[in-house]
Amino acid sequence: MNVIIAGAGRLGTQIAQVLAAAHNEVTLIDADDDRVAELEGRVPVRLIAGDACEPTLLEHAGALTADLLIATTGDDEDNLVISLLAKRQFSVPRVAARFNDADNAWLFDGRWGVDVAVPAATPLISLIEEATGATDTVALLRLSKAGVDVIETAITPQSRTAGRALGDVPLPEGTVVATIVRDGQPTVPDPAVRLRPGDEILLVSHNATEHEIHAAFQ
Repeated sequence: MNVIIAGAGRLGTQIAQVLAAAHNEVTLIDADDDRVAELEGRVPVRLIAGDACEPTLLEHAGALTADLLIATTGDDEDNLVISLLAKRQFSVPRVAARFNDADNAWLFDGRWGVDVAVPAATPLISLIEEATGATDTVALLRLSKAGVDVIETAITPQSRTAGRALGDVPLPEGTVVATIVRDGQPTVPDPAVRLRPGDEILLVSHNATEHEIHAAFQ
């Protein structure tokens, strides 16, 4: 998948790292030259310094062939302009945009080219899943040097583990639960805690696959 991310702040950079680790072609844009220079060599993506609100820059970034554009700048107006350009001028199939001010949420819809509107407080995994249309289990980061995978799975109303205690879920060998994100807040993974729809579980494993994690919880 060819992905353009506008905004190389903490969130945009994290998204870029995750999607690049999943073997997507990622271009990360930021208007701050110093920020782009800081990221050179640190993230495995194509970096472009410039204003993503400019059509010529978006074209240079590959918007004509992009499958997904994610606008994650800290300015809602910029995110709307970027989304509109992506959808109307470049016909990007899927456009996701972050809104920083809840009062602006009503603007982030199809009229501005936004397919997926994401509140600023949304956990990273949820944003990526909504933006990419991925399944509920995504490998967030592959720590190849340590031989460890960090995998997250979301509990839905259909999950067979919904309502069950965490300690009753049989985990693949070499796998531990790092945290449970509930209502956007990380919590201690106490074995007695009962899983609820909406919970996001972060696991660390030396050898389990995404399929095995999915099978354990879903």
